[in-house]
Amino acid sequence: MAVNKPTGDKARKGAVKKRTQLKNPLTKTSTKRNKTGGQFMAVKKSAKKFKGVRKEK
Repeated sequence: MAVNKPTGDKARKGAVKKRTQLKNPLTKTSTKRNKTGGQFMAVKKSAKKFKGVRKEK
């Protein structure tokens, strides 16, 4: 029997569309950027990428 997912579990399906990420060549970390204003939002402490955020070209 199929069930709907529970509400409030904060699970995301698909990519985050209003944000992009790019790689900082100096620190080798990923930086998240707001797509509408171009403002930098967050920087990862490790060298891993953000989950679900598309990469800039």
